[in-house]
Amino acid sequence: MQFENDIKAVDALHQTYNNIKAEIGKVVIGQEEVVKSVLISIFSNGHCLLVGVPGLAKTLLVQTIADVMDLNFNRIQFTPDLMPSDIIGAEILGEDRTFKFITGPIFSNIVLADEINRTPPKTQAALLEAMQEKAVTAAGQRHALPNPFFVLATQNPIEQEGTYPLPEAQLDRFMFNVLLSYPTFADELEIVKSTTSNNEVKLKKIIDAKQIQYFQKLVRNIPVADNVIEYAVKLASKTRPHTPLATEDINKYISWGAGPRASQFLVIGAKCHAAISGKYSPDIEDVQAVAEAILRHRIVRNYRAEAEGLSIEQIIKKPVLN
Repeated sequence: MQFENDIKAVDALHQTYNNIKAEIGKVVIGQEEVVKSVLISIFSNGHCLLVGVPGLAKTLLVQTIADVMDLNFNRIQFTPDLMPSDIIGAEILGEDRTFKFITGPIFSNIVLADEINRTPPKTQAALLEAMQEKAVTAAGQRHALPNPFFVLATQNPIEQEGTYPLPEAQLDRFMFNVLLSYPTFADELEIVKSTTSNNEVKLKKIIDAKQIQYFQKLVRNIPVADNVIEYAVKLASKTRPHTPLATEDINKYISWGAGPRASQFLVIGAKCHAAISGKYSPDIEDVQAVAEAILRHRIVRNYRAEAEGLSIEQIIKKPVLN
């Protein structure tokens, strides 16, 4: 994939994003912001955590993205008895009496980790190691995962009985934490009409793995002004209680703030947001556009905030983004 210069390449990414979004919209009705966040994660080479009640088309969304992007897709249903080998694979004794590694479902371009908080920490850790290293180790051998590799994990916010919530340090591996809301009345009408008839939608393949890798490199090449980087770092720093940039509200309601990985994701996310919006360099508005989904799972409220009924979103919007 060759372009005369990076400006032409950014134009191509902007057009490709619009084509992908339009194609996904044929199957997934509404959820525009969720689709946008997932696509930014893919083009930024990050991972995404979706939090929403059942029936909001999370699996359908991921399957559709995989189809439109011509990528392999596997879904793993996380359960309390799932073992690490069920995800990464295992060595078995073959007919020739030698051990062979049989790959697990994680060897795919897009992996949907359904209800990741339903499985114990040992199995969660196997997935999170693969997310970070883009490889797995079995019987002392390192096996590289396909490229691109993207994990979209889901959590059900209602059922907390018998779950193993991800620790903050492991949540930090996810670029975005996206909340799925119920569809609007008009969107739900469209959903019911399209899913209760025999209409079959044929999706076009807009992009492939090599083009995605090219755009991932392009996003990192996008120049950023110093004041935008400073704003992103200040934004993350503001969330850390009892530090020089922390506001009074942060000191009052937050026990732990976002780490340096948040600053990195804010800049990369802003670059990608600018590119898919048709801009050649991000500004402060692009940082603000991705900030909530990046900071949401990296900030820990204290008992006072919970007692006063303050959500993470309210705390982010009030003292941090202003």
